[in-house]
Amino acid sequence: MKMTAIVLLLFTVTAGCGEKKIDTKAEGEKLMQISRDWSKSAATGNVEETLGYWAEDAVVMSPGDAPIKGKNAIRGMIEATSKIPGFKISWEPLSVVVSQSGDMAYMIEQNQVSVNDSLGKSITTYNKGVTVWRKEADGSWKNIVDMWPNLQ
Repeated sequence: MKMTAIVLLLFTVTAGCGEKKIDTKAEGEKLMQISRDWSKSAATGNVEETLGYWAEDAVVMSPGDAPIKGKNAIRGMIEATSKIPGFKISWEPLSVVVSQSGDMAYMIEQNQVSVNDSLGKSITTYNKGVTVWRKEADGSWKNIVDMWPNLQ
């Protein structure tokens, strides 16, 4: 009886110590869909919805600009770009890597940004970018670093 209780206790303790196995492939697919949904949101011009994909402490680094840190500053960036004649942005995730712990990920994406020149003609640039994502306490994924180099 005593031995059975000890074995049962050891089994309970060791079963509770095991780490939860993360399906990184499923998390990656989920995250790529979140990125696609975010791109669609950005195309609508809905500032608050678009802003909702960034974490409070997010950083945006775009070509030729100083880093933009925090949601309030990012809100200002979104509002300013929406006033640029002909401004449009869209992107598509190309690949994703999710950490074994399932709480961090990075994505390689391609984007295109269009603006009108001084004559009203649309000019489009094509870029590749890297985004870094963090899984929040509530289980949602939030972008924490958004950057793309100028590859022109």
